[in-house]
Amino acid sequence: MPTKQPSTQPQFPGVTIHESAYVDEPADIGTGTRIWHFTHILPRVRIGQDCNIGQNVMIGPDVILGNRCKIQNNVSLYPGVTLEDGVFCGPSCVFTNVINPRAEIERKHEFRPTLVRQGATIGANATIVCGHVLGEYCLVAAGAVVTRDVPSFALVAGVPARRIGWVSHAGERLGFNLTCPATGRRYREIEPDRLEEDL
Repeated sequence: MPTKQPSTQPQFPGVTIHESAYVDEPADIGTGTRIWHFTHILPRVRIGQDCNIGQNVMIGPDVILGNRCKIQNNVSLYPGVTLEDGVFCGPSCVFTNVINPRAEIERKHEFRPTLVRQGATIGANATIVCGHVLGEYCLVAAGAVVTRDVPSFALVAGVPARRIGWVSHAGERLGFNLTCPATGRRYREIEPDRLEEDL
């Protein structure tokens, strides 16, 4: 028997939602966004245009995603998480929202915000401890555990995550000349942990 294809729902014109996904209203979803199998969008979530939300993803409530974000399978985005435009979340990466959770103690009033800036990439199975900012176009390696802010363009890896280099807008690792090998864009290190494009 042929499988049913995802369809556009009347309340979300221009949005593709698989029949196995749930979207709790109110929700704001931009045109061109695709939501795949077994995903749950909770109330008061805002998702931008042209996002791709993979299988078995949970978002919300009160979570904001920018335009062109890609969320791979088995990711949960909890209250307090904000993704700017063009963020990539690899399969099974983890966001926390409380520093010291206990099953027997309610700590919803202690949620700490996490901001992921434009163009950042989070690798598969990485953990982002709440209360931190991931800078623009940074790259968090697979399996890393982020316990502090990540500078823009930083390549971080390990447990806990430490900067091991720099990456370009294109996600290419930068050498000593700080020039992207793919695009030729040049960068300069203005402080030990701060990089900017050399315009």
